[in-house]
Formats: sequence, C-alpha cells, structure tokens
Amino acid sequence: QVQLVESGGGLVQAGGSLRLSCKSLSLPLEHYAVGWFRQVPGKGREALSCIGTGGESTYYSDAVKGRFTIARDDAQDTIYLEMNNLKSEDTATYYCQLDPECGIIRRGVRPGDYWGQGTQVTVSS
Repeated sequence: QVQLVESGGGLVQAGGSLRLSCKSLSLPLEHYAVGWFRQVPGKGREALSCIGTGGESTYYSDAVKGRFTIARDDAQDTIYLEMNNLKSEDTATYYCQLDPECGIIRRGVRPGDYWGQGTQVTVSS
C-alpha cells in the first residue's frame, strides 16, 4: 500500500511562504506523477497541482498558479510544494496523492480513497 506522509505546514502571516513535503515511505516515487490537494472543513477536496514523472510536466489550478511551485526530488522520494504570497483563503489541510498522468487535475478523474494525515496550513491576515 502506498504510504505518503505530508509535512511542513504551520502558521504564517498573509504574504508569507511555506514549503510542504510529501515523502513516500513505501515505494520509490520516480515512476509516479504526484498531486497536491487541500481541503477545508465542510468542502470537497481541491486539486492544486501535479508533477509528472521526471518533473518535466507541471500543472496548477487557477487558484494557486503563479504563487505555488511543485517540484520533486526522486532521490529522496519526496515531492515539494513551495507556497509563496500566501492568502487567508489558502488556509486548509494539505494532502498529496499519486495521480497517474495528472488525471485528477487535468481531467477531473476521481481521486483514490486513501489519504494520509495531511499537514495543516493556517494563514493569518
């Protein structure tokens, strides 16, 4: 079973930055596209970004384009999400998940049912 662990969240002021990490504990990530998602209580999970194998292809939702950057370090089996110019509306729990061909963010493919514990990001205004 895939085991991804998110970390790096915290409390930050509006306009600040955070870098989230998504580390695989169970399998090497180099052959997988991986996406970042977020959820606030009472709302559905939102696809934010995805990075393809090799890192050549990246995708972003309109909500984060130009502010967030996704990257991967396959030697560390880790996917990063660099978040800049954070806004109060970015407050959420952030998750990562394997996303074959980045289908979730590109075509609205239904995500898998397994999610990690996520990492909380709180942006104060």
